[in-house]
Amino acid sequence: MTTTTESFEFEIHHAHRDVAGGWLRPTVFGMMDGLCSNLALVAGVAGAQGSTKAVALAGLAGLVGGAFSMGTGEYTSVRSQNESMLAEIEAERHELRHNPLAEQRELAEMYVKRGVDPELAQAVSHQLLRDPDQALEVHVREELGVDLHDLPNPWTAAISSFLSFVAGAAIPLLPYLLGIDALGVAAALTLVALFVAGAVVARYTTRTWWYSGARQLLFGLASAAVTYGIGHLVGAAVG
Repeated sequence: MTTTTESFEFEIHHAHRDVAGGWLRPTVFGMMDGLCSNLALVAGVAGAQGSTKAVALAGLAGLVGGAFSMGTGEYTSVRSQNESMLAEIEAERHELRHNPLAEQRELAEMYVKRGVDPELAQAVSHQLLRDPDQALEVHVREELGVDLHDLPNPWTAAISSFLSFVAGAAIPLLPYLLGIDALGVAAALTLVALFVAGAVVARYTTRTWWYSGARQLLFGLASAAVTYGIGHLVGAAVG
């Protein structure tokens, strides 16, 4: 008697981008905010005919204040979001313990709405309910749309935001720290950095690199132009 064993090979067609690690969004926002806000601040002070020292001090203050603001803001935001989500998870855990049949019917109805046959949906939901931990994990994912074991880390978000803001805000400030009183140099460096950052971000989106880069460049240019104009008008009026 010969036994034939069939083997199946699975081909991985693509790999998903890592967008759920808690670092991408704060890093992107921190970098872009650092570049745009400090360029705008430097341009505003320079437009008001501020000295090289005044521009450098303003830019440095913007870098430090903005970095701490971004870091603490991200920490508080993510921590609050997690606490709210954990409260919902505990509510789901309570329902599974005290009203399991209703939770089973609810899960079965979700599967039916997705096209699963009612009998199969009932069987699957019944089987999942045998393991309380697995049942909670499935209910949380289906009802709340989150992975129970992959909630974003507030410290990761805070540190990512802080460091990326510092990196971005340092670029328009760098020429003035080196004693170069040239807004054009600071603006050119920042706009190039904005374009590059936008192009890199396109790797995690469906946008083309040139579109994403050009969009960020235009945002930075617009913010610098507005604050330079305001600074120039205020400086002339005060003078």
